[in-house]
Amino acid sequence: MELPTRQPIFGGRKTLYSIETRNLSYKLRTQFDEMKWDCLGFCKKTLPNFILKDVNCVAKGREITAIAGPSGAGKTTLLEVLAGKISPNEVSGHVLVNDRPMETRSFRRISAYVRQVDALFPLLTVEETLMYSALLRRSGGHKEAAARVRQLMTDLGLDHVAASRVAGGSNNGISGGERRRVSIGVDLVHDPAVILIDEPTSGLDSASAIHVVSLLKTMVVNQGKTIILTIHQPGFRILDLFDRIILLSNGNIAHNGSLNLLEDRIKFACNQMVPKHVNVLEFAVDVVESLVTETFSSQQNFLEAKNKEQNKDQDCENQLELSDNCMEGKSFVYPNSRTKEIMILGQRFCRNIFRTKQLFATRVVQALVAGLILGTIFLNVGSKQGKVYLQAKTGFFAFSLTFLLSSSTEGLPIFLNERRILMSETERGAYRVSSYVLANCLVFLPFLLMVGLLYATPVYFLVGLRREIDCFLYFSLVVWMVLLMSNSFVACFSALVPNFIMGTSIIAGLMGSFFLFSGYFISKESLPNYWVFMYYLSLFKYPFDCFLINEYGGVQGRRRCLETDEGKGCSLYGDGFLRQQGLKESQKWSNLAVMLGFIVGYRVLCFLILWYRCNRTRN
Repeated sequence: MELPTRQPIFGGRKTLYSIETRNLSYKLRTQFDEMKWDCLGFCKKTLPNFILKDVNCVAKGREITAIAGPSGAGKTTLLEVLAGKISPNEVSGHVLVNDRPMETRSFRRISAYVRQVDALFPLLTVEETLMYSALLRRSGGHKEAAARVRQLMTDLGLDHVAASRVAGGSNNGISGGERRRVSIGVDLVHDPAVILIDEPTSGLDSASAIHVVSLLKTMVVNQGKTIILTIHQPGFRILDLFDRIILLSNGNIAHNGSLNLLEDRIKFACNQMVPKHVNVLEFAVDVVESLVTETFSSQQNFLEAKNKEQNKDQDCENQLELSDNCMEGKSFVYPNSRTKEIMILGQRFCRNIFRTKQLFATRVVQALVAGLILGTIFLNVGSKQGKVYLQAKTGFFAFSLTFLLSSSTEGLPIFLNERRILMSETERGAYRVSSYVLANCLVFLPFLLMVGLLYATPVYFLVGLRREIDCFLYFSLVVWMVLLMSNSFVACFSALVPNFIMGTSIIAGLMGSFFLFSGYFISKESLPNYWVFMYYLSLFKYPFDCFLINEYGGVQGRRRCLETDEGKGCSLYGDGFLRQQGLKESQKWSNLAVMLGFIVGYRVLCFLILWYRCNRTRN
């Protein structure tokens, strides 16, 4: 494939950034990293488990630097250190940017880190994915973001799939190579000077791999970027695009320089020629131990002296510009205001909801069908008298709450997928965690209101509940609040649990406990004192009481006869039944306030958990 060499699209770059490590070491930290106890109980010191050890390397501007080596050599760890993903407190040695100590928060403004695993919304198109990233990471407005996205798609060769969805494996999805380019584009919308990519060719065929690396080479040539990537087994054509190779073996540097110098080192250290059918890097990985043990100091010193001579004047200028542009001002400023973040995130949430059939169409049909089926099962139960019908109506309220509270748990996998993307985007400084939580909550308000009305409308009139418009509106309001409680509950625990299996187990267990302690099976007076707190924490209790008060309270409830004795007239009125249940008319609105407190409380907990997770990852 011919390397594209068109002129810079976004203009030339004044500052070239070089990244250098000096005596860099990193080891795994455990609770017993300083000492361990043997079987006799004596204290025994253990050698530290170094992932990187005394690493000295450099990556310069207008160059692609490839970090290579066998599996477990420390390639990704070194890339994360260079990207500032690993705290400087956990690393010994120095990481320098243009010969100045790296300041992590400032460095992230001029850099981009592309992970090996893509974090993209599968139901958004390529153009929408890049557009939302541009809107969140740039402050120039919609027109400026649209222009940037159009240019970026041209630069990445994605114009022909702009309207295709990111999801792979579907008829209208994109290929693996195109998806990888979209992931790279998401991190390039703010035009970073330094790009760090973990395995850009992983899982791609040879044609897609050479295309991705060729595009990176174009950015290096035309825009003066500094690109550092990890690579496992590149082909001949990909290898020719690399300007510098950093070869690792068990955390040690085996080589840092050009490909030609690597071939000379192999000849010197191993006393043999590289076979014609094997590329230099592939052969070097096989004999990497010999390269590590051979110091080859004379050639390394010559290379370093040559590089310093060539870049002496350039580095002086870059040092000054870096001091002015990057290292000043440690306080991070978000590109957009909180209100604009909420609007952008809300719009993206809406697109995902309407395109997620499991969450939108299924929930809508489920609510409508469940309302019709339940209405036909409990047909006109509300208009009949007698103990059996009273128990049936109470059972209907309990089953309705079971259905409403359990139906929202299907959103757990969606929340978990969004959490991964959230942590990636907030780590880049795209928006605030609070904006995400508020946007998520606001978007679900009308959606769950629609679901609640689709359920409440048929079931209310088929069951034969009180034929008063205010009672129907109150019933619908309670149903809506129940759905919001369930949604907030699932969102909270999706921020807490590590995976889907544990999430479903915990949520199902807690929902069952809430139903058990709701007062339907066993009254509060019959509960042991040490379990009373669960009665007040139950999500079933308060809406269940609201249903009963709405049906049997008020002036009409006091006149409504529920049970009659032969020859004695009415034995139980609505207000008497409420007294039996320990309910008061005033609880009709106080319970709604408690339910609102649950909704807000779980959302606040969700925010605190997500903020802690994102802040820990960012720092």
